[in-house]
Amino acid sequence: MELLSPAGNVEKLYYAYAYGADAAYIGLKKFSLRVKADNFYDDEYKRVHELKERFPGKKLHCALNISFHNADIDNFISNLDYFKKYPIDAFIIQDIGLVSILQTHFPNAALHLSTQASCVNREAVKMYRSMGFSRIVLGREITLKEIREIKDAVPDMELEAFCHGAMCIAYAGRCIMSAYLTGRSAQSGACSHSCRWDYDVLADSSKVKELSQSGALVLREKKRAGEFYPVFEGDDFTAVLSSKDLRMIEHLKDMRDSGLDSIKIEGRMKSVYYVALVTRAYRKALDVLDGKISGEEARPFVEELENVSHRESGTGFYYNRSDADVTVSGATDSRYVLSAEVDALLSDDEERAIFEAAKLYDESKRAEMDSMHPAKRAALIKDYEMHPEKNPPIVKKYTDWKMYKITALNMIRSRDKIEFVFPDVVSVKADPEDWLMINPENGTIMSWVCDSHDCVLYTKHSLQDGALIRIEDPDYRPGVVRDFGR
Repeated sequence: MELLSPAGNVEKLYYAYAYGADAAYIGLKKFSLRVKADNFYDDEYKRVHELKERFPGKKLHCALNISFHNADIDNFISNLDYFKKYPIDAFIIQDIGLVSILQTHFPNAALHLSTQASCVNREAVKMYRSMGFSRIVLGREITLKEIREIKDAVPDMELEAFCHGAMCIAYAGRCIMSAYLTGRSAQSGACSHSCRWDYDVLADSSKVKELSQSGALVLREKKRAGEFYPVFEGDDFTAVLSSKDLRMIEHLKDMRDSGLDSIKIEGRMKSVYYVALVTRAYRKALDVLDGKISGEEARPFVEELENVSHRESGTGFYYNRSDADVTVSGATDSRYVLSAEVDALLSDDEERAIFEAAKLYDESKRAEMDSMHPAKRAALIKDYEMHPEKNPPIVKKYTDWKMYKITALNMIRSRDKIEFVFPDVVSVKADPEDWLMINPENGTIMSWVCDSHDCVLYTKHSLQDGALIRIEDPDYRPGVVRDFGR
């Protein structure tokens, strides 16, 4: 089976490929159901081409899965020349109005039907095949038994289904809750996830059944005291609040045996850290299924799924709907914070230049001090003693240590215990004495860095391509999901 991972921006696309995805799916600005993802625009197609060359054989799928209005169609057509610059292998669409347009202008790209179309039966699959679709991303409400029946009936159609990530409580994601409460439509890619807020059911418990069929039952979200959401119960069960996350990593053999050609991880709005670790876990689990590694070798990678943001998980509709009907609430949470991406090993010349900059900086500081009036020099030395951060030491050369350019994403302090995460190594812990953060401009040692700080990591650890740096979140409490606001 193909492993298909999300990529909300070009950095996430790199990590999806580096951590084991066979293919990744992206969105383009204004035409994707994840408008809050960075998506792709401007000249990023150049970097996408570079990544496709760096990872030969990896596929790129493009989601154009909004419901298109006339203005959207016109806008899309006006941007065709730009979209053609991307090395797109397949388009994922729900709106059949795009079929002839894509077939005309992208004859070499495959058509994949989006899960938003909610295709869950063999006759619909046959119809989409006749229209030119080569793959169906099946509706999330389907069972593994039904998938097997579809594959047996239409063996030449590729079938894809989700294996991990957030699930929408509405059928096929056709939710009006967000639009009703916040004016942000899920069908335009602006879902506010209002199903996951905290609601009070305002009804006398002895009359709930009667009220649920009367139309008088309402929900009230705790932070919106004056706003009410009406609820109506029909003859069948109706879930209103948030569903569990989907997790099928323990059931991949069943997914393969059902006839699936591709399994898909949800999460174009998730972090680089999420994309990397979830992709890596499913890659290792699939390698076990293919006999490439043992289950014991894969186990620690699978266990890392607990260290990325997630809610309580289940198997969705794949076995029976009872698990899918269990609702949860609250935000996702994680034990770790992604602190930095490791970009590249510095060359010998680049490393030498930093040591030379440190030497020049030190000489300049000494000359400046020597030229000062003694009283001023004494006052400055006293100030440095009280505020050592004003006089950072310069880096010294250590045997077998290497320098790496990093992109800081969150705060890292020199006293932190950090962990390196790699595509094929679960993690490597590094004590504070094992690494230094260096200012590449002057070779001084930095006591902390955060987002936007230019920094080089100097360490005795050998770092692989695609390495990430994480630290444990001191505010994390197991079993307690924090509210980060909405």
